[in-house]
Amino acid sequence: MADSSFYCPLSHEGVLAVRGVDASKFLQGQLTCNLDYLSEAKATLGARCTQKGRMQSSFRIVLEGDGVLLAMASELVEPQLLDLKKYAVFSKSKLTDESAAWVRFGLNDADAVLTNLGLALADDTDAVARANDLIAIRVSPARAELWVRAEQAADVQARLAAQLKEGSLNDWLLGQIRAGIGQVFAQTREEFIPQMINLQAVGGVSFKKGCYTGQEIVARMQYLGKLKRRQYHLSLTGDDVPAPGTELFSPVHGSAVGNVVVAARAGSNIEMLAVLTADAVEDGNIHLGAPDGAALQLGELPYTLDAKLETQR
Repeated sequence: MADSSFYCPLSHEGVLAVRGVDASKFLQGQLTCNLDYLSEAKATLGARCTQKGRMQSSFRIVLEGDGVLLAMASELVEPQLLDLKKYAVFSKSKLTDESAAWVRFGLNDADAVLTNLGLALADDTDAVARANDLIAIRVSPARAELWVRAEQAADVQARLAAQLKEGSLNDWLLGQIRAGIGQVFAQTREEFIPQMINLQAVGGVSFKKGCYTGQEIVARMQYLGKLKRRQYHLSLTGDDVPAPGTELFSPVHGSAVGNVVVAARAGSNIEMLAVLTADAVEDGNIHLGAPDGAALQLGELPYTLDAKLETQR
């Protein structure tokens, strides 16, 4: 079903809101993405890092009303909210958990349905369309998120159900994996720097905006460092979907050579994004969960890692 038209509720994520006259100014010093890039017609991916450049969360951020909304793994909303509030005490901004105020749907190959809702969404990734208090965001080719206020959700879902099959969250995550978009979950919090999940390749890191928490480490890795681990697309035959953070092994090392970022079923196979060491990838003998675990096959990502292209935003 992941290659057909469907919709599904994005039940795995919550919404953190930062509102007020200083919202964008405050977040510009906290996040990897460039808040100046945002507009009524543009959203972006991003992350929040520790001082050591390790991601505490990753998210999709969009302007809304008097501030911005960040969609991230549900279990990360509360800890990010508490931590960000420490730095917002001298800022004219208010941080709240708006997860209950919004219902979000993933739409696959369903632009005609968006049009019927009055949303003319451009094909460009990160494009935003707005109408009737609805927000649509292009997240990758043929895939879009639909953000709906909670009081409208039942009506909108009924309209979606009249035109589309309801898919599963697995179907949606499979599309995300094939788009090469990694994500931080509770199990991988502070595990990766942004380049390890190729966040810079999908517009989630700005190298032109100036300082933010963890910026020195992230920039140094981009321009001076040699990245020893990065994200790859892998698959295996099986039914059990490994959780984020599950370790991967290779004979080239006595210990783990990487971790699962996100995984989903694909028929009789499992597909995943995982962060791996370069030497393990070169050796090509990678196993899930243990040195003698299920063998993994390397696949392709839909983008090229090019530092010149990654510094433009």
